[in-house]
Amino acid sequence: MTSLLAHGSNTLAAEVTHISSHGIWLLSNDKELFLPYAEFPWFKDQPVKAIIHVEEPSPGHFYWPDIDVDLTIEAIEHPERFPLKAKIRKRIDTQET
Repeated sequence: MTSLLAHGSNTLAAEVTHISSHGIWLLSNDKELFLPYAEFPWFKDQPVKAIIHVEEPSPGHFYWPDIDVDLTIEAIEHPERFPLKAKIRKRIDTQET
């Protein structure tokens, strides 16, 4: 009997569905989450390409490799429990000089 499971990366599909002047919307497992820039400032001045490049390596754990941001559903839903401790990285340049 052959296995139908593919070998390789086991990342789930998370998707940034909207970017506004107030924050970003993230869809995962039929749940939509809002990340306001006031609580998640790392996204504010990043290029769209870096924001939409999100991975979900395990259920409820999100990672944006281009800006090195790592968040869980709990941190998104209850940011007051997780005071900002990381420094905000400068915007990624999309143009070469």
